[in-house]
Amino acid sequence: MTKEQFEKSSPAKRFAYLFTRHPLTILFGYVFMFLYGMCLAPFLNHPWKHFDCLIALVVHVVISGVLWYFGGWSALLLAQLIPHFITYAIGTYLFYAQHNFPGVSFSDRDGWTYEKAAMESSSHMHTGWLLGWFTGNIGYHHIHHLNHKIPFYRLPEVLRDIPELRTAKTTSLLPTDIMRCLRLKVWDVDAQCMVGLPRS
Repeated sequence: MTKEQFEKSSPAKRFAYLFTRHPLTILFGYVFMFLYGMCLAPFLNHPWKHFDCLIALVVHVVISGVLWYFGGWSALLLAQLIPHFITYAIGTYLFYAQHNFPGVSFSDRDGWTYEKAAMESSSHMHTGWLLGWFTGNIGYHHIHHLNHKIPFYRLPEVLRDIPELRTAKTTSLLPTDIMRCLRLKVWDVDAQCMVGLPRS
C-alpha cells in the first residue's frame, strides 16, 4: 500500500495489511504462509482450481498423524513441527525482505518496465554459499525476476558473467538489515521510498 492508501483505508483493512507484515506473522510463517496462505486460503477461494492445495494440507496432516501415532509428541515435534517452523520462518522472511528493503523502488503503471521492476523492486540478498545452497540461490532474486527460466544453480554464473546485474540493490541477513526491513510498512509516493508508520 502507499501511505495515502493506508491512511484512507478502514481500520479493518489497515489491521489486515499490518498483520501480514508483522514480525510475528513472519516468524509464524508455518501457520500463516504455509497452512493458511498456501493451502487453506487458495482452496477456499477457488476449490476446483486449487484442489491440489487441499491435497497438500491433507498429506501434511496425515504425516503429522503418523508421526504422532508411531513416535508420540516428541517425534511430531522433532520431525515435523520444529523443522517446519524454522524453515517457514526463514523462508517467509526471505520472500518478505526481497521486496521490502531500504532502497527499494516502485513505479506506477506509466513508469513501470519489466527490467526496472526486477532491478529496483527486488533485491540481491547476500546469503553466503551455504544458505544459498539450502535456499536454491534465492538471494539472486533480481535475476530470477528478469528471467525465471534460469535454473537456480546457474544464477551465480549469470551474475558473474553479466556485470550490469551487479548494480542491483542489496540487503543481507545481518541483524541491522533485518531490523531495517521489518520497520518498512508503506510506500511514500512523495518521498519515493518505503517508510514506517508514525507512532501515535
